[in-house]
Amino acid sequence: MADGLVRCGWVVETPGDSLYRDYHDEEWGRPLHGRDELFERLALEAFQSGLSWITILRKREAFREAFDGFDPDKVAAYGVADVERLLSDAAIVRNRAKIEATISNARVLVNSPDLDLDSLLWSFSPPRRTRRLTSIAEVPAVTPESTAMAKELKRRGFKFVGPTTAYALMQATGMVDDHVADCWVPAQV
Repeated sequence: MADGLVRCGWVVETPGDSLYRDYHDEEWGRPLHGRDELFERLALEAFQSGLSWITILRKREAFREAFDGFDPDKVAAYGVADVERLLSDAAIVRNRAKIEATISNARVLVNSPDLDLDSLLWSFSPPRRTRRLTSIAEVPAVTPESTAMAKELKRRGFKFVGPTTAYALMQATGMVDDHVADCWVPAQV
């Protein structure tokens, strides 16, 4: 990297574009809590399915604007006109199934007053590794914990949350630390 710091192998820096690097350095793998914050990440990970994460990062602000800051109460109230509005918004990923899943997931969250999304998601966090992985090749795409998380979310009515999406969510929100051993980012305790 241009700044001389060693990062995880998935970080590809484009000249003049530090978005991926900044996401890796400042967000990815850092513990994230809060209903709305985790709802946003859950939605973005679902939108990422089948696409590259950099595509979602580049559209993240547009997603936030289009989905009212991912406020579950507002998104849960969306109707047919909102789906059509979102489908015509070229600034976001225009996938009907993903848009409808995000709205449906907001409704599940809002209509389940006893559901503490933060506690639920973090309950699947595995014990911290005693050492970091040595290479990106060792990083799993699915784990027993992500499979269990996806199963529980689906049981509760959430959509577009398979085991791979659940594991990506775990990585993004610091439930697991998949920074490799020689990465400069400090291990989370």
